[in-house]
Amino acid sequence: MPYPSRPTIALVTDCLFCRIVAGDIPATVVRETDTTLAFRDIDPKAAVHVLVVTKEHFVDIASLAQADPELTGDLMETAAVVAETEGLLADGFRLIFNTGAYGGQEVDHVHAHVLGGEPLGPMVCK
Repeated sequence: MPYPSRPTIALVTDCLFCRIVAGDIPATVVRETDTTLAFRDIDPKAAVHVLVVTKEHFVDIASLAQADPELTGDLMETAAVVAETEGLLADGFRLIFNTGAYGGQEVDHVHAHVLGGEPLGPMVCK
């Protein structure tokens, strides 16, 4: 099934993460590149919980990967650098993309969760 095409504008005005990227909502920035922004989650689920977003609006990782593989690589590279700078490489970390309602996605803007700094337990709890 094809995913929605890339939006013609970089930001969506009613999107929380677009507003953070634009500087309209404050965030504790961990890393910024030309194409990505990484910031601390305001409701962390682990000792380290950083969100990594693309500056351009895409709904989810599937639509991003199909529309712009290079930007997908930028997002992954930023997540890896965040894991390294947060000291997570030695003991490990989790990188999560929630996609759609069943995947638990709460904000319709592609974002990776970089989690670590403590044992994280099972991947899925029922």
